[in-house]
Amino acid sequence: MTQRQLPRPKDLLPLVKFKKPDFNAKRRRLRAALTIEDLRRIAKRRTPRAAFDYTEGAAEAELSLARARQAFKDIEFHPAILRDVSQLDTGWDVLGRRSELPFGIAPTGFTRMMHTEGERAGAGAAAAAGIPFALSTMGTTPIEDVAEAGGASGRNWFQLYMWKDRDRSMALVDRAAAAGFDTLLVTVDVPVAGARLRDKRNGFAIPPELTVKTVFDMAKHPNWWFDMLTTEPLSFASLSRWSGTVADLLNTMFDPTVDYEDLAWIKEQWPGKLVVKGVQTVADAKRLADMGVDGITLSNHGGRQLDRAPVPFHLLPAVVREVGRDTEVHVDTGIMSGADIVASIALGARFTMIGRAYLYGLMAGGRDGVDRTIAILKEEIERTMKLLGVASLEELEPGHVTQLQRLIPR
Repeated sequence: MTQRQLPRPKDLLPLVKFKKPDFNAKRRRLRAALTIEDLRRIAKRRTPRAAFDYTEGAAEAELSLARARQAFKDIEFHPAILRDVSQLDTGWDVLGRRSELPFGIAPTGFTRMMHTEGERAGAGAAAAAGIPFALSTMGTTPIEDVAEAGGASGRNWFQLYMWKDRDRSMALVDRAAAAGFDTLLVTVDVPVAGARLRDKRNGFAIPPELTVKTVFDMAKHPNWWFDMLTTEPLSFASLSRWSGTVADLLNTMFDPTVDYEDLAWIKEQWPGKLVVKGVQTVADAKRLADMGVDGITLSNHGGRQLDRAPVPFHLLPAVVREVGRDTEVHVDTGIMSGADIVASIALGARFTMIGRAYLYGLMAGGRDGVDRTIAILKEEIERTMKLLGVASLEELEPGHVTQLQRLIPR
């Protein structure tokens, strides 16, 4: 028969450990975030609906975004066993320079609307992690300030939308080159603005449109509004001030006549590496490779342009087979974990880019939140690689991944 006795304090002490309280609320909530989805939930609580929905939303029924995320869920890994993974290398050369991780921060617009630290937080965090940061034409921090935020170790790329006013477009390119940006991302999937219905319903604009609903939302997010009202007024860094919606701005400024000849002309003007972002077919990838671009980014603009567009991750193996020997293939849209990134590299991508994942961290905690985003993805990449039995990115290959299919053409 079991004999029982009251536990003695000296017997309990080795079995328990009291956690030291942390009175820094931001540090506490970021430390509790273990996944990008955790950061997303924090961001949603702390950010007004219109700003959060601008990040979260996509075009029309948002099928493109949902399918892109599902594609990463529908993968099966094939690990090798009994491999020495005690020493891990998560970096390699991307466009001629080393990136310490196989992902960078994608260009995002309206970034200071998400958090007033905006692109400065992204550029600083990227530089600290040894990865590239891309500044959008629609960014809200001047080109020169982004270069300063990244410091001497920062590696910055500039994303270009071609405007109807070509001189103004190329003036931005010249500024980026003068500031030390080494890569130009030419985005080619925006002849017109996509139908971003959340933004229309929320009256999302610069400056924010105040309605009874907006004022009520303001009361729930006083810290966000305090930061917004007590810092530099929000405007586009590369443009004169704009009053209106994103869609109106895109349709007013961006040129639907841009073609391959225009791209060739841009390539002649730019002294660094040139990557074309927004490629969605094998045929276009091949034509761009024949032009001699340095890289292509398979992207459907995060699902924010053409709904029901191809899933970039699904396109990846075919594009790599066609052009991967001569041209770097990058991929974005739908990436929410380090496992997604590892799968992309295994199927031939040289590099990946994160947009929403970065903004979730930014909204959750400014620069500290972006650092947390990178740390979460880095940890997931390292763990996934070790469990697959690979010690470097070079060891990843298509045999490590199967893309399971849900959407099969009839």
